[in-house]
Amino acid sequence: MPLSVPGLPALPPELAGPVAVQLAKPVREIPQPTALSGGCRYEPKWDGYRLVIVRDRSSTRLWSKQGRDLTDRFPDLAAAAVAQLPPGSVVDGEVVIWHDDRLDFGLLQRRMVTAAGRIAAQVAAAPASYVAFDLLATGGEDLRRSTFARRRAGLEGLAARWAPPMQLSPVTADPVEARRWFDDFRPAGVEGLVVKGAATRYAPGRRDWLKVKSWETTEVLAGGVIGPIGRPGQLVAGQYRGGELVVVGRTSPLTPEQSAELAGVLRPAADDHPWPERIGTGRFGGGRLSVPLTRVEPTAVVEVSADAALQAGVFRHPLRFVRVRPDLHADDLPVLP
Repeated sequence: MPLSVPGLPALPPELAGPVAVQLAKPVREIPQPTALSGGCRYEPKWDGYRLVIVRDRSSTRLWSKQGRDLTDRFPDLAAAAVAQLPPGSVVDGEVVIWHDDRLDFGLLQRRMVTAAGRIAAQVAAAPASYVAFDLLATGGEDLRRSTFARRRAGLEGLAARWAPPMQLSPVTADPVEARRWFDDFRPAGVEGLVVKGAATRYAPGRRDWLKVKSWETTEVLAGGVIGPIGRPGQLVAGQYRGGELVVVGRTSPLTPEQSAELAGVLRPAADDHPWPERIGTGRFGGGRLSVPLTRVEPTAVVEVSADAALQAGVFRHPLRFVRVRPDLHADDLPVLP
């Protein structure tokens, strides 16, 4: 989207796009306020696509974390950036789509596979929102060597004039408020928290930020396993939708103790088991590579721990095995919509 601004300094080549982004490493617990330099700043972890908006003096582009130009996928956000970001700005954030009161990752994925001529219909039916959480440049000046506190102040100054779909991600230094977000935002699909040091610089490619995911337990059916039935290596979880048993996720590798506990309740599947003999190694059982699937009778109920990332009722990230639930039966589990 061209808009020439004579006399404005050009962005540094590394910020002209694609832009390398800072990353976060996972931790189990919410860090203490003094865990990072300058004190911790806590933000919600949004379930969307990482997106850097580059608004230079002659064009506006939207770049993914992988370096893909997604401007044509999100023309609604590109138009908002032209209208609401001054030239010479580079903003880091997340693109999300709301459906009712929850983030819907599936609608984001639909944008990625929709033919260019049909994007307008997607925009009208499911408009995107941009949640900004960092400012990498303003007025053509590279801010990545500035502290997070300074970058955040600049971002808040820009956001004071914003209107949807441009939004500012909230931030707090209060661990009590952060814990409240961690617990209360989960039903909306917020995955947890990202934690940054107020005195830290923006370090592309480094995992100096921290992320802690919100987990809660739920029950699934043991529909299959990876490995032999007497020594399963992973559980492949199922739930019913419209009378059909569907794959909803799989666990991370089981410990020997978990494997033995699960093996004790598994029974070989009958001939009418609906799942195939092999399952993909990617998300949702897809991907080019596949491994043998040992199908089992879907009668054993297992409690698993899952994060908030869902797509049409399917868990997008690996589950954690908690325990077998012999007190529950398949009929006790809710069905998928």
